[in-house]
Amino acid sequence: MTKAIKFIKSNLFLTSVIFAYAVLALINPQIGLQGAKNSGYYIKEMLMIMPVIFVLTALLDSWVPKRTIIRYLGKEAKTKGVVLSFVLGSISAGPIYAAFPFCVMLHKKGASIKNVVIILSSWAVVKIPMLLNEAKFLGFKFMITRWILTVISILIFSWITAKIVKDEDLPQEELRLKKGVYLNKTACMGCTVCTRMYPALFQMDGKRAMVKEYNYLDMKLLQKAIEACPVKAIEYI
Repeated sequence: MTKAIKFIKSNLFLTSVIFAYAVLALINPQIGLQGAKNSGYYIKEMLMIMPVIFVLTALLDSWVPKRTIIRYLGKEAKTKGVVLSFVLGSISAGPIYAAFPFCVMLHKKGASIKNVVIILSSWAVVKIPMLLNEAKFLGFKFMITRWILTVISILIFSWITAKIVKDEDLPQEELRLKKGVYLNKTACMGCTVCTRMYPALFQMDGKRAMVKEYNYLDMKLLQKAIEACPVKAIEYI
């Protein structure tokens, strides 16, 4: 019973969705079944796409220096930062939820709130493949008019968001220091690789890994866990 209550508290949104589907199924079984199928398709799509996104984000995090992100997407980037943000969002591929870990990585390395909003917004509504289809079905005049108005709106919303939301308002890296072992719980995707490779040091804490208390480190096992982590969430300093 205690485990069930703990699960519900830690997964309140998921529990609420399941409860809502159950009530809907009782009221209208056909709509409830269709809703469950749609959710199943969405979850399946996420399970296929998100691991790839996490890996690509981790690789970009490793390859692109922080000073480069600050220079081209930071607060001082100004016009070139805005233009580059629109380009990044417009040429992107994949659904909008794939942009969230990518934008978290960019913000962590120095991208401004304004440019993060521009990337997310353009990813959602002004992607180039979408514009080409829009022009094909609705005409070039319609597409270009909507594109111009959308870009203006994104610029306004990004400016407003940057005034209201500060860097410290975004979730920060949750680093746990355990005698030199750091684990970024924000980046952790809960794959359990580290807990299987070095169970004496790592364990699962809900959907994220954590570092156990320890007096001794097996550096070979630790190095293997660091190298195996798909999102590079583990560091030893």
